[in-house]
Amino acid sequence: MSAHIGVTGLAVMGANLARNLARNGFTVALHNRSVEKTDALLAKHGQDGDFVRTETLQELVDSLEKPRRVLIMVKAGQPVDSVIEQLEPLLEPGDIIIDAGNSHYEDTRRREAALAKKDLHFVGIGVSGGEEGALNGPSIMPGGSKESYDALGPLLEKIAAHVDGKPCCAWIGTDGAGHFVKMVHNGIEYADMQVIGEAFDLLRSGAGIEPADQAKIFEEWNKGDLASFLIEISAEVLGHVDAKTGKPFVDVVVDAAGQKGTGRWTVISALELGSPTSGIAESVFARALSSQTEQRKLAQELLAGAEADVEVPEGFVEDVRQALYASKLVSYAQGLDMLTSAAKEYGWDLKLDEIASLWRGGCIIRAELLKEITKAYAAEEKPANLLFAPAFTKAIADVLPAWRRVVSTAVQLGIPVPVFSSSLAYYDGLRRKRLPAAVIQGQRDLFGAHTYGRVDAEGTFHTLWGEDKSEIEAVDTH
Repeated sequence: MSAHIGVTGLAVMGANLARNLARNGFTVALHNRSVEKTDALLAKHGQDGDFVRTETLQELVDSLEKPRRVLIMVKAGQPVDSVIEQLEPLLEPGDIIIDAGNSHYEDTRRREAALAKKDLHFVGIGVSGGEEGALNGPSIMPGGSKESYDALGPLLEKIAAHVDGKPCCAWIGTDGAGHFVKMVHNGIEYADMQVIGEAFDLLRSGAGIEPADQAKIFEEWNKGDLASFLIEISAEVLGHVDAKTGKPFVDVVVDAAGQKGTGRWTVISALELGSPTSGIAESVFARALSSQTEQRKLAQELLAGAEADVEVPEGFVEDVRQALYASKLVSYAQGLDMLTSAAKEYGWDLKLDEIASLWRGGCIIRAELLKEITKAYAAEEKPANLLFAPAFTKAIADVLPAWRRVVSTAVQLGIPVPVFSSSLAYYDGLRRKRLPAAVIQGQRDLFGAHTYGRVDAEGTFHTLWGEDKSEIEAVDTH
């Protein structure tokens, strides 16, 4: 019983996490359904540290110190349940099963509750940073019981990315909290990627700037308040030339974006929570639309454009930069607001400053912006919405004219900017004194007696629309 932790599931992510653990001084027991994968890892990377080769789950469990820590890295869904089913009878009270895949948080909550009845800890951890992050230091978002984190946390904090000497890993909260936060991280990532794509389209289709020149623009943007991993890699993608054709790489790639589901989960969960994540939703729908290739071909033949012949404003590149900053900020604001809603719904004590801090390194949405976001939520008076933090209230006020110009120009040119425009609509929706919801409430009351409130009186009311249109006080049962 010498290994500190066992890893089962040695595809790239599992193998890289195992190697990361070994490199950081932990003895790692290895297991895979096919032993060939275990042997291949040992042959190629055995020098990374101390590994224990096992052929069965029983051998894996027998090789571990107590409390046993077994990390599962298999495909989300039924495969995770299958491994748990095989592991559970081999473990003892107090042992810890860790799911480091992209599992749905409701599955994690279910598994945690079921295993807790058998005195086993179940920890769902979000791991962000892709293959490179898994190997060299990811952002890690662990859920589960506090007791399990006491036994597991030191290992995770050691292998996580570090920023300013602090690990990008901390206990998030009970049951599915870790996987929920990772899901929202991915939702923000979807919006961030889409809005960068929209900026590219505006600069190309609106201002006629070719990808190679845009690469230089993005490199400049990466030196300022937009500095982030996604801006950095976008510059690299835009500057890449296809070796076969000599054309810009982005011109030979099919413009149909794939997705693995975490963005969609975020939007579904947001709808269930009643949390407005319009920028994230639009980014998911934009990917779906991009993939409707047959409909898009037909649309090009059948649908009118009638784009206005407008002059792109002077300073358009800077306008796009400012609009991109504002839209990215709204994506974070919506994601973090969704976390607040989830904390109330599921009884989690989510610390938004800590979560923002975890995203500063190792993960896909790591950005300079997160330093200010962390600071905003670490303040004594925490903002009810990120946009209400004084630094960001001022920042958006400064870029608002550019943001409006960009959306207006895009609409006139017929360039779709769903995240730019929906983020601006969210901002305006928040700040408007009156919204058209009063008309909707009137409609609902007329066709379904759903009742309404009045601005000048307490209580709930209903108009007798089919009678004399007099108003009565009512109990709102809807």
